[in-house]
Amino acid sequence: MLRRWAQRAFPSIAAGLPSQCAVCRAWPAQPICDACVARFAPPTPRCMTCALPVPPGVSRCGACTSDPPPLDACHAACAYAWPWPERIAEFKFRGNAGLASPLATLLRSAPWIEAAIEQADIVLPMPLTAIRMRERGFNQAYELAKRLAPNTANPGILLRTRDAPAQSGLTRAERLTNLRGMFALEPLRAAAVRNRRVVLVDDVMTTGASVFTAAEVLRRGGASHITAIVLARTDLPA
Repeated sequence: MLRRWAQRAFPSIAAGLPSQCAVCRAWPAQPICDACVARFAPPTPRCMTCALPVPPGVSRCGACTSDPPPLDACHAACAYAWPWPERIAEFKFRGNAGLASPLATLLRSAPWIEAAIEQADIVLPMPLTAIRMRERGFNQAYELAKRLAPNTANPGILLRTRDAPAQSGLTRAERLTNLRGMFALEPLRAAAVRNRRVVLVDDVMTTGASVFTAAEVLRRGGASHITAIVLARTDLPA
């Protein structure tokens, strides 16, 4: 019990102390300083439904035009490129919960994300399996979601039924087929998404297959509008 209390309390205490930027090591600074956000996470034109980079003035990439994903909108705060993979790994795999707040701030500062959060009826983190939860001790997507939307974030509605199988070498359509049945709505709470505006939160989006599969489940559950927001997006199409 004491350990759980310490895990919850320490990030709050640490947030009030002088800190060093995790990227440029400036001192004293925010855990991720404004200069590094401006330099390494500049606003970038992205496809409105998969968040891949697009030329200025283009709203949707060719893949989403020919085969629209089950999302109404998709936003990414930055590219999955240096220095963000290391910071995300430190947060996600090495248990540095103190990075949850600055990474959520990075997310919130990206264009359109603030509006998506404010308009949402419910904010759902991409879920982990029970095995992954035991390994990591927390769901990184939920840590971001509850800082973005403390009153509407809910981790108990969208469930993950199994781990993702190997996806390498598959097309996007094949990946989506491979992931079928990986997500489900909690039966006693499924009505919570019906006729609601839903925001899905995740840390990293690579091919988009997992997010799209989860969005399909929400769409079948009756969600009226689905937006995905991710911290980092790989910038090469699947």
